[in-house]
Amino acid sequence: QVQLVESGGGLVQAGGSLTLSCAASGGTFSSYVMGWFRQAPGKVREFVATIGRFTWGSATTVYSDSVKGRFTISRDNAKNTVYLQMNSLKPEDTAVYYCAGKVGTGSIRGVFDYDYWGQGTQVTVSS
Repeated sequence: QVQLVESGGGLVQAGGSLTLSCAASGGTFSSYVMGWFRQAPGKVREFVATIGRFTWGSATTVYSDSVKGRFTISRDNAKNTVYLQMNSLKPEDTAVYYCAGKVGTGSIRGVFDYDYWGQGTQVTVSS
């Protein structure tokens, strides 16, 4: 069994910063591709960012156009944790943010590409 637990959500003013954490247990975290998705009220769950497995000390990252340059995804395999550093937050970033893990290889931007999901953490950005 694999469990992902997000934390760090909250209320922040526009232009502010917030860091989300996702702690994994019950699996081999270092072997997972990890991703962040978000879902706003009335909208579908959308891709935010993903980070690959470490290869020679470096992990490939991919971001959606809407967050690129503002958000940074990172991982600490020693802590079985993936992070999402969010800067220059906008009201449109308001959503429930979900952590996801992918066991295999292949596409990384779709919700159905991932095998494990956390319960989500609320991020609210006020104007």
